Amino acid sequence: MATFTYTADFGASFTVKPSVRVSKFGDGYEQRQANGLNTQPKTWNLKFSLRTDAEANAITTFLETAAAVSSFDWTDINGTAGKYVCRSWDRSKDRYNLNTVSAQFEQVYEP
Repeated sequence: MATFTYTADFGASFTVKPSVRVSKFGDGYEQRQANGLNTQPKTWNLKFSLRTDAEANAITTFLETAAAVSSFDWTDINGTAGKYVCRSWDRSKDRYNLNTVSAQFEQVYEP
């Protein structure tokens, strides 16, 4: 399993959307139940600013190789390791030899 080792900029943020099964009844009543074992995956919004062409190429090549199919190991800014996939990323050329790569890492659970 590949490991993503590049350090994101400060300001990285994550979103949690719990996986919940909801049954709605009459009069507005509803019942909620956790859907599965791992019900709170995180989605991280990351930015890698002011990276040289070589480092930006390495980051995008890593993501292109995984191609949103293969998961990879990554340790978040809180020091928590997990398995992630990156389904989308973009890259901008800010000026000569300076680039910004933005990516969204989604936590996945697999053996």
